Amino acid sequence: MHVVFDFAGVLFRWQPVHMLQRELPHRARDEASARHWAEAIFQGYGGDWADFDRGTVSVPDLVRRIAARTGLGEDEVRTVVEAVPRELHPVPETVALLHRLQAAGRRLFYLSNMPLSYAEHLERTHAFLGCFEAGVISARVNWIKPEAPIFELAAARFGAAPASLLFLDDVAANVQAARAAGWQALQFVDAEACESLMRDRGWW
Repeated sequence: MHVVFDFAGVLFRWQPVHMLQRELPHRARDEASARHWAEAIFQGYGGDWADFDRGTVSVPDLVRRIAARTGLGEDEVRTVVEAVPRELHPVPETVALLHRLQAAGRRLFYLSNMPLSYAEHLERTHAFLGCFEAGVISARVNWIKPEAPIFELAAARFGAAPASLLFLDDVAANVQAARAAGWQALQFVDAEACESLMRDRGWW
């Protein structure tokens, strides 16, 4: 079984509420106001942000769109957009899981919704991404999860039959889409639970 990792939410985590309190303290004065602005800016990673993940909107256009929609100043939105990559921190337990899978001889791939500039930042910054044989970033292919074509494209790029791919993602809709594409998939909670399930199901 080949293992395919999502990035954000599995290998990397971040805290948008805390980031907004640091980057826009005059707006995000407390946790409630920070949550309000996080919802307004990121739209649950739909809307404008989904187009950014898809690679069909540039940073300047994204900034203008979010500013017009939320009433924030363009300089405020730009500050937030530029801060996000620095906030994506590796999850040590998941990185350790990645290394154990590599030591066990598994072929490792990734499939992630992510803007191009963010993906490039992670690739430059984290040597452990060299564990992956190949991967698909949504902004490079103009499809996003949970859309079916991104799973078809990924399986073809990995040179693997869908049934031989085990996808780890923290978002239920993405897990369901992977299964619909013929992949095996687990909704990721943490590395320990993931490894236990993989061993129980004979996927290790």
